Amino acid sequence: MQMDGQRKIIKCSRVTKAFNSVGKDKKSQQFKVVGDLNFSVKENEFLVLFGPGQCGKTTILNMIAGFLQPDEGELEMEGKKINGPAIERGMVFQNLAIFPWLTVMGNVEYGLKVRGVPKAERQEKAMHYIKLVGLEGFENTFPAQISGGMKQRVGIARAYCNEPKVILMDEPFGALDAQTRYLMQDEVVRIWESEKRTIIFVTNNIEEAVYVADRIAVLKNCPTGIKQEFVIDLPRPRKYTDPAFLEYRREINSVADHTL
Repeated sequence: MQMDGQRKIIKCSRVTKAFNSVGKDKKSQQFKVVGDLNFSVKENEFLVLFGPGQCGKTTILNMIAGFLQPDEGELEMEGKKINGPAIERGMVFQNLAIFPWLTVMGNVEYGLKVRGVPKAERQEKAMHYIKLVGLEGFENTFPAQISGGMKQRVGIARAYCNEPKVILMDEPFGALDAQTRYLMQDEVVRIWESEKRTIIFVTNNIEEAVYVADRIAVLKNCPTGIKQEFVIDLPRPRKYTDPAFLEYRREINSVADHTL
């Protein structure tokens, strides 16, 4: 659970973002995806950005990652402007973005290898995170030989292996079957409790949001912004059938936008 004394690690102030699109008249026009976005994230907090599909959740995450720059406003990490990608912010993608030609070990150690970390040191560190995500014994296996859930564990281990301060997760379980998705929700909470990094997690699944979050920021439709925030004051592990869980679900559902 988040504590009032935790320092803010990410701060987003009056951020806007628009993209060029072609209208029905075939003329180029700007489509504002993010408008006047304001929120902050505390150190070691598990924040969920919850909203409908195509509302701008991934755009927000990409700006925090440094892949995109805001058109207006300020986006900071630890008081410094985010100008581009940095090792202090790790990304876990929805589309299982791991290298098929590398083994599990090769994928997890990749960032350390690029940074020039000696082989023995980087493989020792990679093995720690391979064990942490439950893939010990699969370190010499290629992605084509493992399941979707295991591939996503590789992505999580790779992000953690670079030891970032903030982990960004873009609907990481959206492509998984229901049973695997439930398992991975438990796993990501277990790993977060073990490592205590700040997590910003994007989802359009309300049950998933309530299950994993310290705090949920409900987003409105484009141009997106924070509609309402909910602190999820429930002990872990959580139960989907808990009356208090169902009440959070009802409250969040009552304020969420469900149409584009």
